Amino acid sequence: MRSKVHIVVCLLAAWCELGAVTRDFWPVAMHQPDTARDTLQYMLEVSAVASSGTQAPFWLHANEHGNISAAPFSGNITAGVYKRATRPSRWFDYDFGVLLTGRFDTERATGYFRELYAHVRLYIIDVTAGIQPMTCGSQDNRLSTGGLLFSGNAQPIPRISIGIDRYMPFPGCFGYFEIKGGLAHGWFVDDNRLDTTIATTGALLHHKFIGLRVGGDLPVNLSYEFHHVAQWGGRSPEFGQYSTSWATYKHIFMVKDGGVSLSDQRNAEGNHIAFQELALTAKWDGWCVTAYWQTLFEDNSGRFIGFSNQADGLWGLNIRQNRWSFINALTYEFVNTTAQDGPWHDRDGLIYGGRSDYFNNSGYKQGWTHFGRTIGSALLSPHNNRVRTHFAGVGGDIYGFEYRAMMAYTRNWGTYFEPRQSQNVALLFEVQKHVDQAWGMDFGLRLGADIGTQFGNSFGAMITVSKKGLIHQW
Repeated sequence: MRSKVHIVVCLLAAWCELGAVTRDFWPVAMHQPDTARDTLQYMLEVSAVASSGTQAPFWLHANEHGNISAAPFSGNITAGVYKRATRPSRWFDYDFGVLLTGRFDTERATGYFRELYAHVRLYIIDVTAGIQPMTCGSQDNRLSTGGLLFSGNAQPIPRISIGIDRYMPFPGCFGYFEIKGGLAHGWFVDDNRLDTTIATTGALLHHKFIGLRVGGDLPVNLSYEFHHVAQWGGRSPEFGQYSTSWATYKHIFMVKDGGVSLSDQRNAEGNHIAFQELALTAKWDGWCVTAYWQTLFEDNSGRFIGFSNQADGLWGLNIRQNRWSFINALTYEFVNTTAQDGPWHDRDGLIYGGRSDYFNNSGYKQGWTHFGRTIGSALLSPHNNRVRTHFAGVGGDIYGFEYRAMMAYTRNWGTYFEPRQSQNVALLFEVQKHVDQAWGMDFGLRLGADIGTQFGNSFGAMITVSKKGLIHQW
């Protein structure tokens, strides 16, 4: 008993010692002086892609929120206005964006909203409605294969959300324990791009997440994020109209069985995907090193510690520093999704729980996609979800020329149900330059290449000219 009391006293003493460092019971940004200004800005952008293969090289169009066509020849014109959230020290902040893009490629000419959203923060609570790019994870999105669940590869799903979007200190923890989380409801609006004889149209999105981070101002932080998404509702060509009642929503929220199909009644109603990430970040003297691990699971066999698909996931290391600009960021990632809980789901009357078949579902034949692009990692697709990839990226600034270079080597095995092997080496080199003498415009050049059997050999280039400016400041 005495030893237990001694341990408790030591822990309380250590906690008080940590609190003595900052003396701030709840160190949120809103407790600091507000000296920022609000700005309304405009953006105009023109881009063009030309390539030699049957489609543009992978890194020219992947992870661009669906804005760049995969066609070998395409062009975009984007115009809009936006206000970013720039006042974190104010109890109330807001931002919005209206960006309209016209696209022309070898298949069609289309127009769509690249952004159409409004966001309000009331103290620590965020409310967002509309079309806004979304990613998740600790990776450097400019030098990464993208998050496994939300990579920024597909056009954003219109949604409404409420929660705490960024990490906020928990009261009474002196900034050493932070939390975030939220709940969202969305609408898949790509019905005109789906084969209605196969795919389910009018599907809905359910998304909730929570994140915990420990460390605060200490040199080392440890964080954990958990996301749960589900496709539900809509009209199936096989089962008819799926229910969207409150009772069904409860099934979706709690991952319960139900519905009209045998699969939903045996497993869970809707198409469910869960994502989790562990990340360790160390900061010192202008350096920041982040190691992260992400994984997916689509059934109970992949849940939490001790899960059976532990061989699958994304392992990444990102290094950033601000002391030398020539090379200021490095990333290495390894992605493996070949295990999928094993090669057998059931055999000889026994349930093994394997063949997770990431991003596929019998009730939603289009899988985890929007406008024909995978919402999760761009390396995966409903027809090719068993991959193994080594990725490396580097970025920096050489006398005002911002650059990045990326390389990914991928081996593919198709799916367990339709195995097929291929491989690809995807290369990218990009440079951007802001030129004050040219009316303050930004110029960009991307060179990309694919070498292998997955997409065929191709080489391509993309040129971008953009102009951003201030409309009003207050």
